[in-house]
Amino acid sequence: MSLWPVTSTSIEVKAVSDDLFVDVDINQARLGQLLFWDPILSGNKNISCGTCHHPKLGTADGVSLSIGEGGVGLGADRGVDENNLPEQRIPRNAPALFNLGAKEFTVMFHDGRLEADETKKSGLRTPLDDDMTVGFSGVLSAQSMFPVLSPDEMAGHYSENDVAKAVRRGLITGDGGAWDIISKRVAAIDEYQAMFDAIDPEIAEGRPIDFTDISDALAAFIAFEWRSDDSLFDNYLRGNTELDAKAQSGMDLFYGKASCADCHSGPFQTDHKFHAMGVPQIGPGKAERFESHSQDTGRMRVTGKPEDAYAFRTPSLRNVTLTAPYGHSGAYRDLRQFVEAHLEPSTAIENYDRSEALFAGYTPPKNDWAALDDANENTAIKSAVSWSGPILSADEIDDLLAFLKALEDEKSLTLRFGVPDTVPSGLPVDK
Repeated sequence: MSLWPVTSTSIEVKAVSDDLFVDVDINQARLGQLLFWDPILSGNKNISCGTCHHPKLGTADGVSLSIGEGGVGLGADRGVDENNLPEQRIPRNAPALFNLGAKEFTVMFHDGRLEADETKKSGLRTPLDDDMTVGFSGVLSAQSMFPVLSPDEMAGHYSENDVAKAVRRGLITGDGGAWDIISKRVAAIDEYQAMFDAIDPEIAEGRPIDFTDISDALAAFIAFEWRSDDSLFDNYLRGNTELDAKAQSGMDLFYGKASCADCHSGPFQTDHKFHAMGVPQIGPGKAERFESHSQDTGRMRVTGKPEDAYAFRTPSLRNVTLTAPYGHSGAYRDLRQFVEAHLEPSTAIENYDRSEALFAGYTPPKNDWAALDDANENTAIKSAVSWSGPILSADEIDDLLAFLKALEDEKSLTLRFGVPDTVPSGLPVDK
């Protein structure tokens, strides 16, 4: 295995190898593929995981902030069901799913509200009670419990369906809880029951299918389907090819003068930590529903620590050229604009062009620009920034973008299982 040492710094980058990833049961992954694309997991049976995490849209959905429940269609073309209007946009940009089967991905979501924690009975630290999260195979499995419980994402609102009613009453686990309802829906479909029987002897012997069985299968699929380690950069590290002059210069900048690797470090270009980078806040924010403002303080909502205000997790940069828009709020549709803002984040808000946001056709009850129109909120976001990058020329930014292009692995979007033609429930598949 080759090693590329960056001579201008102490950083060394190794080629990605199989031992960095969890082992996957291929039959469990095939089951997970069908569940991922099956709307049976949503309260109103109208949204699948793939609706907001589609390979045609870089395993996300191509818009700044998603329309979940009440939406119709995909990406920027997603409209609304006039008979079931959404209550709001999803507060944060849909994250990409690449390489989540790598062992180092132990923190999930923009604010890290789900983390591996060996001190917990469940092995996980989440906003839920520890006893509720026992049984998940790991963080990748456990992350699926959040969208199916979210009224705006997959559960549906208030009295629309049995799952939404259970969530509204706070019934998550146990008989009649939201997860139990979803599990029984799946178990009632003969093809799913047979597939679970084939991969789990306990289920074959009569143990009922549990939501953790469903989520474990989803995790196996995601880990298998979107492993991404065959980019031009990967093959360069393996000694199989060369980078062109611009990408080579961009790599030198990334790991040197531009200091990108201060945060975007490691084999997947992320330190898995949280940083306040002054990204403009758009959309409904992550404030409680009874609060009128559109604030999102990021990591501080999890830790309660003022020093974590407006900090968000460093995303991996694998396939970053395919996963626009960018930032926790999806505020930037153009990667160059986002890179330029990142180089001097304390001025990002005052220089922000609102046309950079990319929304699907829907006017929500909450003003998309409420936070940006709040001078005090903007000051707080800017004041949280502690990092400042170097001044780069337009040509140097071009080179950086050429390097980011070299992280693109289109095979990770077109090979392996793909989108099934049909799913066992018989419900429509988002193509």
